[in-house]
Amino acid sequence: MAIQLIASMVLAVWLYLLAARGGFWRAAVRDDVVASWRGPWPGVSAVIPARDEADCVGEAVASLLRQDYPGEFGIVVVDDDSRDATAQIARAAAAAQGAGDRLTVLQGRALPEGWTGKVWAQDQGVKHVEGMAAPPTYLLLTDADIVYAPDALTTLVARAEADELVLTSLMAKLHCESFAERMFVPAFVFFFQMLYPFAWSNDPRHGVAAAAGGCMLVRRDTLHEAGGLEAIRDALIDDCTLARKLKARGATWIGLTERVHSIRLYPRLRDIRHMVSRTAYAQLRYSPLLLAATLFGLALTYVAPVALAISDAGLAQFIGIFAWALMAFAFLPMLRFYRISPLWASALPIIAAVYMAFTIDSAYQKMHGRGGFWKGRPQANFLGLQ
Repeated sequence: MAIQLIASMVLAVWLYLLAARGGFWRAAVRDDVVASWRGPWPGVSAVIPARDEADCVGEAVASLLRQDYPGEFGIVVVDDDSRDATAQIARAAAAAQGAGDRLTVLQGRALPEGWTGKVWAQDQGVKHVEGMAAPPTYLLLTDADIVYAPDALTTLVARAEADELVLTSLMAKLHCESFAERMFVPAFVFFFQMLYPFAWSNDPRHGVAAAAGGCMLVRRDTLHEAGGLEAIRDALIDDCTLARKLKARGATWIGLTERVHSIRLYPRLRDIRHMVSRTAYAQLRYSPLLLAATLFGLALTYVAPVALAISDAGLAQFIGIFAWALMAFAFLPMLRFYRISPLWASALPIIAAVYMAFTIDSAYQKMHGRGGFWKGRPQANFLGLQ
């Protein structure tokens, strides 16, 4: 009787995910269609928090300086106590583009208690921009590993202006070349969209709010009215926290893109583990109860179909095989987006099981004083969470 109950639950979960979860699995919300906007083009300032980003920041800065944007545009890099040549490389990249005057590099101040490192660095950059004689209309909150196609900023601003958006975000296409990246990166984006369906996030009537921290175009006045970045100073998952704050004040939009890429490499399994473990337990609000519920839900959704499929339980076995097939079918659009072999679709249960292990590791790291560890700095201790 128990196995039939599990089979029924598995089938109900996958029918719900495919039919009623905002169509997340289609990976269809993209910036392919450019909004019709002919100006005027408002001013924009990019703010890049950078800690030990010598490997990436030069390409990021250069790509921004190559934008074809018709309006005023400048860049602020906040060097967050880097132990490498981050600041020098950023300046050299701007000089190589003949645009040294469009880049400002700030030396970040010491991280105060109650702030996460990235948000503190961003706040310093935003405050610098707000102190300009003519502050821009928009802030492009971006990361030091993000590179942009030449028309990316123009298309972002065109969408924001045409649709009167207070937040326009693009999910940067992550690097996906190594075996570890091919195995885990498409699934990472798949799971993110399952948690935050983009169609729901883009619907003003729906409570879901999402953003991708690598590329967020924000109206400066709306951010100020929402309390600025200080309002999310303790957020490890700063992008979606900010999205919730801003969606309460206006329309927001997030989509997939081919125009914005991350060049950060994840060549080994441990690199993927570190990326996920840094914030997974924070996503669960550091709650053991939510952790247990999440692990149960993942096991029911991704592991149970395989267990049923290899059993000899008649109808339950058929349901397991059917649910496994639905799972693989749902994963195919994301694999196509990343140009990865569709054969990976059948491996989603194994991939999900490894993500479950990463989530457990995230809780373990927090309990041992390493919560939110990033670039040599455990951030959760600044938040009173240790």
